[in-house]
Amino acid sequence: MSHFEVDLAGKTALVTGAGAGNGRAIALALAANGASVSVIDLNIERADDVAEIIRARGGSSLPLQADVSNRFQVANAIERTRDAFGKIDILVYASSILHAEPMLHIDEWNWRRQIDVNITGAFFCMQLVGRVMADEGGGGIVNLAAVEAYESSLPAGIGYIAGSAGLIGMTGQAARELAPYGIRVNCITAKTQDGNNAELVDAALFLCSQHAKSVSGQVLAVNDGRSWRAQLLDACD
Repeated sequence: MSHFEVDLAGKTALVTGAGAGNGRAIALALAANGASVSVIDLNIERADDVAEIIRARGGSSLPLQADVSNRFQVANAIERTRDAFGKIDILVYASSILHAEPMLHIDEWNWRRQIDVNITGAFFCMQLVGRVMADEGGGGIVNLAAVEAYESSLPAGIGYIAGSAGLIGMTGQAARELAPYGIRVNCITAKTQDGNNAELVDAALFLCSQHAKSVSGQVLAVNDGRSWRAQLLDACD
């Protein structure tokens, strides 16, 4: 649960991967702070559950099923969000897939599926939502990536790491290209993916709020203040 409070009244947020884990936690926190939230997930039942919680707490929410790697499904989710709430102020990209298979054995389908969701989907969402935000005078985008992209600490999962590393790089470039339109783009990296990382949720709220109006192109690591070097030293003790 987040302990950080911001004023998001009148704002509309679109959160992908919002049916579980960090995406769910961030969607709930955005709604608790006043935003109307489109809850996007591949599993519509999970999206419905999150939207019901938001509405039961007095918030506004729209559950949507979409495969973020499908450009047409992303476009449809964006249009349905605009139809429901009139605009989009915030995008949180929390979709990810991990196939923890060794590099020498992963098959092509699993490799491509991870790249499609972990980076291509993020591109589709940033590009299409970015066009909406550009027309509406600006907005904020937050991408979630794995801190392991820096550390290479997973025993297996090269597609997951490649996607996160690409997303980190893409965040900086998107921030540069979208800055003239008043659109901020930032990234949070974290180890915890189960939705119980309150500090990650706080970081997302900050980056989505007016408190971060001058922050863009940044990568914020939420990793208990520990680097991969410290972990290696621990492993050698």
